[in-house]
Amino acid sequence: MKNLKLAAKSAKEGKTVVEVGDVRIGDEFVVIAGPCSVESEQQVLESAIAVKEAGAKVLRGGAFKPRTSPYAFQGLGLKGLKFLKKAGNEVGLPIITEVIDPRDVSWVCEYADIVQIGARNMQNFSLLQEVGKAGKPVLLKRGMYSTIAEWLNCAEYILAEGNPNVILCERGIRTFETYTRNTLDLSAIPSVKEVSHLPIVVDPSHATGKLSLVEPMSLAAVAAGADGLIIEVHANPCEALCDGAQSLDGPGIKQLIEKVNKLNAAYKAL
Repeated sequence: MKNLKLAAKSAKEGKTVVEVGDVRIGDEFVVIAGPCSVESEQQVLESAIAVKEAGAKVLRGGAFKPRTSPYAFQGLGLKGLKFLKKAGNEVGLPIITEVIDPRDVSWVCEYADIVQIGARNMQNFSLLQEVGKAGKPVLLKRGMYSTIAEWLNCAEYILAEGNPNVILCERGIRTFETYTRNTLDLSAIPSVKEVSHLPIVVDPSHATGKLSLVEPMSLAAVAAGADGLIIEVHANPCEALCDGAQSLDGPGIKQLIEKVNKLNAAYKAL
């Protein structure tokens, strides 16, 4: 990783810990959970209550949804962002949401505690520079066709603007395999930790696209050394406007977090 300066492990002493209120990503294992899309005020509040009760530390939700088809649900925009913030305040969780346009960064940051750069925008360099200037914690997803070196260089764009609060997110890469939506590259976790000080979380929901695989891949991510998970949760997955097939319900996320906590405890005892 010859081009890395600020993201390289040698650039600082110790690992980066991103603080969001009382949450310390990189220092404690953090589960981020919530619906793929904010659909209504009631829907996001129900999901927020479920993930809070299950033990998640951050509420996720999409107000802007870049979709493969222009006819698919694109999100509620500002209205959805307000619903998400209100739900987060009511249950006492910080929120994370995706920003897709450099022109929206400043006002999205007025609501979001963490801004997400999605896989499709990983190499949107003007967007990376804007979130770097904003100073808010940033979760940077790996692009579906991107190497680890390319991903870390995109993190470098954010860091170079003076924002040290970058969280990496492995969410699967595109391969010839068609059984899963993407191929979850768990080797990226120890690989990143070999060369960078930045924390890394895993998104098994988007990586697999299959509800049955979310739990085993979450536990595998824990075993590989991930600093957290980002999980899609919907109060009524069968009614979800986006990605219902891979979304856990309230009991599902509670069961998953219980298993994750037990596995983390077992590893600490080794």
